[in-house]
Amino acid sequence: MYITEFFEDCDLEYVHDGSTRGMWVSERLEEVLAMPQPSPTVPPDAFIRIIQRVLDKAEADDDDADRDKALEAINVVLAREGWQAFYDENETAQLRHIATKRIAQVANPHRPLTPSEMERRDQLVSYLDNCSEDELIEEVLLPLFRQLGFHRITAAGHKDKALEYGKDVWMKFTLPTQHILYFGIQAKKGKLDASGRSTSNVAEIHNQITMMLGHEIFDPEISRRVLVDHAFIVAGGEITKQARNWIGTKLDATKRSQVMFMDRDDILNLFVVTNLPLPKGALPSPSSYDDLDDDIPF
Repeated sequence: MYITEFFEDCDLEYVHDGSTRGMWVSERLEEVLAMPQPSPTVPPDAFIRIIQRVLDKAEADDDDADRDKALEAINVVLAREGWQAFYDENETAQLRHIATKRIAQVANPHRPLTPSEMERRDQLVSYLDNCSEDELIEEVLLPLFRQLGFHRITAAGHKDKALEYGKDVWMKFTLPTQHILYFGIQAKKGKLDASGRSTSNVAEIHNQITMMLGHEIFDPEISRRVLVDHAFIVAGGEITKQARNWIGTKLDATKRSQVMFMDRDDILNLFVVTNLPLPKGALPSPSSYDDLDDDIPF
C-alpha cells in the first residue's frame, strides 16, 4: 500500500501487485528511465520527481532529521551515472550533472519568487546597473547559457572587434534528435531603444545582426565552417517595443524568425530560478571593522 501511495505522489499510476517489493520497484524504475528525456544527458521528469519524493525532508525520522544519511546513500548510486543530488535553498531536492554542473530540471522563470530569491534578484539588479558590457557577458550570460544546456560557448570579447563579425558570443545547442543549432549573441549593457544615440540605437544592432547571420563561424569539434541559425539580442536594460518593431520591419520574413530577444527581466528571472551563484561583484561586501576602537578599555 505504501509503495503504491509513493508512486501516486510522484504522479505515476503504478499499483504494487504483491510480488517481491525490491524486484517490483526495480522494474518500475527501469520503466521510468525508459521514458522520453529532455536531452540525452537529462533523466526523465518522472525520475526527478521520484528523487525529490525520496529525499523529501517532511519524511525525515529522528535517526536522520536532516536527511543527510539518505542524501549520502542515494548519491553513491547517482555518482556512477555522473549525477549528484543536493538540496537547494528552498530545501527541495535537485539533481545536478557533476561534469557540467547543470541542474536536471530547469525551473519556470515565470513562477512567483521566494523572498530569498527576490533578495538575490535585487542584488543582481544592482550589479547590472554598474557592470561593464564585458562583465555582463562573462559573469552573467556565459554561466546562464551554460546552465540552460548550451555548449561550446565562445566569447569574442572586445579586444579585437575586427574578428567579432557582429556577435559577442557564439554557442550551440544539441536537440534530442542529435541535430545541432548554432546561436550568436549580440549583447548591450543598457537600454535598447529606437533613439538616435549611437550607443543604444537599434539600427546599430540591426547591422550587427545582419552581419552575424551572414557570416560563417568555425566549429573546431567538426572541423568545418557553419552558419549561425539564430541570433539572440540581449540587453542588460529594457528592450523597448519600438526597438523590437523597428527590427521586425527591417528584417525579411526569413531572418525575422531567426532573431530572439532577451531583456533585463528575462536575464534576472532565469538567473535566479536556475539557482546560479551570483557574480562576485553582486555579493554584499563584508562588514567594515575600521571604526572599531583598538584601545583596550582597561
